[in-house]
Amino acid sequence: MGSLSIWHWLIVLVIVLVVFGTKKLRNAGGDLGAAVKNFKQAMKEGEADAPKTIDQLAQNDASKPASESRQHDEHKN
Repeated sequence: MGSLSIWHWLIVLVIVLVVFGTKKLRNAGGDLGAAVKNFKQAMKEGEADAPKTIDQLAQNDASKPASESRQHDEHKN
């Protein structure tokens, strides 16, 4: 009684297809796929830009102008 059988899911699928139509569902699936692809690409770019070691992090901090690092420190507090 509590679980749904395959027939219940097929009926739900048919109702969704009738209500939304295949074209709208295809467009929604394509949009979702493109969003996931862009998200993965942004994550890879972010990992490539991020410092890998403490030395790289310290080097990036040292390369900032003094005024910028002071503003960052003030913003933390």
